[in-house]
Amino acid sequence: MTRKVLGLGCGNPGGSAEILLIEALRAAQDDGAEVELVRLEDLCLDTVGGEDDAEWFWERLITCDAWIVSAPIISRTVPGRLKVLGDRLLGPNADAAIIEGLLEARRRGEDPAVPFRVDERVLKPRVAGLIACGGALTTQWKALALPVMHTLTFSMSIAVVDQMVVEGAGTPRSVVLDDDAVARAGTLGHRVASQLGRSFDEAEYLGDPGACPMCHLDVITLQPKGVQCASCGALGRLTDGRVEWTDLDTSVISMAERRAHYREIVETARAHAALSDTVAQRAAAYSDFPASHP
Repeated sequence: MTRKVLGLGCGNPGGSAEILLIEALRAAQDDGAEVELVRLEDLCLDTVGGEDDAEWFWERLITCDAWIVSAPIISRTVPGRLKVLGDRLLGPNADAAIIEGLLEARRRGEDPAVPFRVDERVLKPRVAGLIACGGALTTQWKALALPVMHTLTFSMSIAVVDQMVVEGAGTPRSVVLDDDAVARAGTLGHRVASQLGRSFDEAEYLGDPGACPMCHLDVITLQPKGVQCASCGALGRLTDGRVEWTDLDTSVISMAERRAHYREIVETARAHAALSDTVAQRAAAYSDFPASHP
């Protein structure tokens, strides 16, 4: 069976981010995968008359075996339209733990009172590769790109098997001058292809190790009693200048944390449902506040 790799290009058509994506897709294609390139710029994400391209893209994502996302770095992070796409399609409506819980509730004949769709295809195994491409040569200008891109994968339990950040591509299409970056994108494509069909637990991470064993990134926040991965939420403590990870189940990448989050959502919804009249009465005081319109 031929596996499908979906590529999402989030920069200018023909630009550096797209060049790296095409290199990765060609590598996956050479390894026998079927590939498809979609440009974020071509997607209409502004609902007009109740229709846009979000569901069109959802069908491509939900039927693929892997996706590779390549984005330019803008103001230390990714383009806002990519975040809009993630907000429209992912999160609770595409969370494997939530869908797992809702399916189980259905089997028991229960109504969890949460308004999320249930698309069982979310539970299909998928892997991903992430590419962020920027012009800056220093790390502080690129630090938020990959953490934000991880928000596109964790809800569906898509295993990120490789990720890369490119520097020095600050003018249009100039990444072609960086032979190492282009070759690295091809390596990412091969690595993604090598993991096609594997579940989250079976997939092997093949990229740079990073500090966190869950997301393999290096963005850490200091806590009163230790440290936390700012990208995914794993907990640890500093020991002799190194992080010793003490609780990986707090990572949003883990099903344990997302199952706990599902229970929290259901309990909150039930509590609020019992107070629906109170909510309506108190909220009414805010309904007539004037707002300006373009």
